[in-house]
Amino acid sequence: MPNPGVIDNEPYDSNDAGLIGVIKDLNETIKAKETYEAIAGYRCVAFENVTQGDALYCRQSDGKVGKAIANDTFDKALVAGFAQTTKSTGQIVQVITRGLLATSGLDQGDDYYLSASSSGAITKTAPSTASQYISRIGEAANSAQLIIKIEPPILLR
Repeated sequence: MPNPGVIDNEPYDSNDAGLIGVIKDLNETIKAKETYEAIAGYRCVAFENVTQGDALYCRQSDGKVGKAIANDTFDKALVAGFAQTTKSTGQIVQVITRGLLATSGLDQGDDYYLSASSSGAITKTAPSTASQYISRIGEAANSAQLIIKIEPPILLR
C-alpha cells in the first residue's frame, strides 16, 4: 500500500515505508524555510545606559542591571547576561542568559572573558592580574555570534 503521508489526514503506515514517508514530508515541509534560534533570558531595569551586547551584572541592592567588569567586586564580575538591545537608564532591558549573542569581531572557536579594562566588554585574553576576576562568558560560534556559556568568576591572587 502506498504511503498516504498527510493526504486526507491519514496516518502514516506503521512500517519502514511509513517512516520514510514521514522523513520525506518533513524534508519537503522545512526545505527553504527560515530557521529560528532559541534564547533564554529575562527583563530587568537598567541602572545605567547599556549598549546591545554589553555584559551585565545584577546589583544586589535593588535587582537592577548595569555593565559588568572583572577588576572590581565579585558582584560586578558575576555576569548575569548580555543586553539584547541598547537601553537608557531606567528603561527595561532584555537580558540574554543562554543562546547566541549577535556581535562582531570574534574569532571562531575562541573562548571569551569579561574584560578587566572596559565595563561591559568581552575579550579573548583572560585577566591575569591579582585581585581581578576571570569570568568566562562564552565561545565564538563564528565572527558575528557568541555562544553564551556564563561561568562564575574566579578571583586571582
